[in-house]
Amino acid sequence: MEIMKRENAAAGGDILIIEDSPTQAAQLQYILERHGFSVEAATNGREALSRMAEKKPALVISDVIMPEMDGYELCRRIKNDDRYRDIPVILLTSLAESLDVIRGLECGADNFISKPYNEEYLLSRINNMLMERRSGGSADGTDRLEIFFDCRKFQITADRRQILHLLLSTYEAAIQKNRELARARDELNELNAQMETANRELESFSYTVSHDLRSPLTNIHGYSQLLLTMYGDKFDGEHLTYIQTIYDEAERMDQIIGTLLSFSRLIGSEIHQTRVDLSKMADVIIAGLRMSRPERRVTFTIAKDVTGNGDARLLKVVLENLLGNAWKYTGKKDEAVIEFGVTEKDGKPAYFVRDNGAGFDMEQADKIFAPFQRLHDADEFKGFGIGLATVQRIIQRHGGRVWAEGEPGKGAVFYFTLP
Repeated sequence: MEIMKRENAAAGGDILIIEDSPTQAAQLQYILERHGFSVEAATNGREALSRMAEKKPALVISDVIMPEMDGYELCRRIKNDDRYRDIPVILLTSLAESLDVIRGLECGADNFISKPYNEEYLLSRINNMLMERRSGGSADGTDRLEIFFDCRKFQITADRRQILHLLLSTYEAAIQKNRELARARDELNELNAQMETANRELESFSYTVSHDLRSPLTNIHGYSQLLLTMYGDKFDGEHLTYIQTIYDEAERMDQIIGTLLSFSRLIGSEIHQTRVDLSKMADVIIAGLRMSRPERRVTFTIAKDVTGNGDARLLKVVLENLLGNAWKYTGKKDEAVIEFGVTEKDGKPAYFVRDNGAGFDMEQADKIFAPFQRLHDADEFKGFGIGLATVQRIIQRHGGRVWAEGEPGKGAVFYFTLP
């Protein structure tokens, strides 16, 4: 390190950096000075030209995006000035587009360094530029070259040496990005593997806990029923109420555990994609709802020939929950209306279930798909608050999204998309 510092200090001349971000300028200056370089800093192109008039630097490193005068224009002015033409110019850029390279060639830049830059690579480029300058490397006298790119004409002023450096910089930046992408891919694969393991463990844990909870609950439920059957006539009204409450709550807890088990199995099951006739599926579900309460006056409107790609078993659960919710929350309507159909949202088919029931306040819409979150009193509308959470998980696993709109007393509409 000390030998490198002495060599860099002996190279002669300052490195002028132009960076409008104080934090990035300080970081770059710190790196260069730590390796023995003498550094001057400017915050924009105009200030840089003013400093160069006072003291000619050995090398210029400039950010591309700056106020007043960007890095391309600064480089162009340096290369068009006989006093400064021999000064190597390195541009700091993201190299996001091919046009960046063309503009670098057009203004005569000597090199690109991609941001965020690797310190070792940065120092290597700087040392190469300074070594070339000391050895007398200069422009080869290539005439201006006209090229057309993206239906525009560009005047390339860079010589063959500069073109080679820029191409090598672009190639090295591409290799670096590919390495970063490969690392990100490997990390993502590892995270996916960890997530799959965690999901399996969670599913196993949920099943075990639910099973272990059900065993004592079954005993409570059974003995309560036995007490009611065998000794119900010997208890007074208050004691009988206590035992009946124990029995009812045990049964309710058993239903909750059953719901949790079903939820766990559904969100962890494998998806088998097929073309599903959602209209026919909705007709079957509605027929079941009518049979459960034949006295209700409900008008169903089901769009014909609505299909979607997905797992038929899971999509049936989605429609059972959405249509079942519509049926439940229109229960207090004398004339209930429930509709299933498809519309277009953001250029994609969006399936929907609409009703004229209780509705909900849109300020609470973020809670509606959370497990065990209920927007209505359980005494008014029975349920455990797990149905819509199940719908959301299933649709997300299909790669779609689900959302709801509603207004208190005026009904609700639930939308979902499929890939």
